[in-house]
Amino acid sequence: MHYSAAPRSPGKDFSGVPRTHQFLVTLMVHTNKTNATTAPTTASPTSVTDTDSVVAIPRDGQHVLCMDEKSSVQALDRTQPSLPMKPGRAQTMTHDYKRNGTATLFAALDVLTGKVIGQCLPRHRHTEFVKFLRTIDREVPEELAVHLICDNYATHKHESVRAWLDKHPRFHLHFTPTSSSWLNLVERWFRELTDKALRRGVFHSVPDLIAKIEDYLAAHNNDPKPFVWTATADDILAKVARGRVALQAVNQ
Repeated sequence: MHYSAAPRSPGKDFSGVPRTHQFLVTLMVHTNKTNATTAPTTASPTSVTDTDSVVAIPRDGQHVLCMDEKSSVQALDRTQPSLPMKPGRAQTMTHDYKRNGTATLFAALDVLTGKVIGQCLPRHRHTEFVKFLRTIDREVPEELAVHLICDNYATHKHESVRAWLDKHPRFHLHFTPTSSSWLNLVERWFRELTDKALRRGVFHSVPDLIAKIEDYLAAHNNDPKPFVWTATADDILAKVARGRVALQAVNQ
């Protein structure tokens, strides 16, 4: 899989776009909004290496976003204040905590620039998903077609979602195969958010949690960087094959 295999848009410089960031996500997806109730059930070698499926590199008139929800993010408060690190002692943190509620972050990662459209909402039902679709609709210039890469969670296929998509024909949903949400690059951004803003945080309330998430989102978008695949499709499939052999040996 090489970027040279995909069409390049006039006036856009893709020379810095690394190989195999050619979007394993889109290469594994074969559905669109007109067939939004079905998705591949497994990740097959053909689906991984099929460079003709969907969009390998965003082209003129197209905007490709990797979208998912980080659901039930907990606003945790420690039972005792943490002590900072000092010579001879690591930072301390109590093992127990107090739960102060949860929030759900909807996020859509621009695969070309690394910018993220994000919105915190109380839950992750189809109602909130439609609200986030409206947010994306406002954020993305109206002359661009919007391709959303997401998992095949039932919320994304609800009748109200399909009705909204029918009224907004520039939106196209593409689903990753079942149990393959790790292919969605926004999951990598969620890890950055967790490691750098949430894991050791102390949040006295849900508004405190949301403020921290929004601060990190704003800081990230001030200097965004796209994520890069460092493994080829062949490397990944070979690793899956080795894991399958090991699992079968254990079950025998």
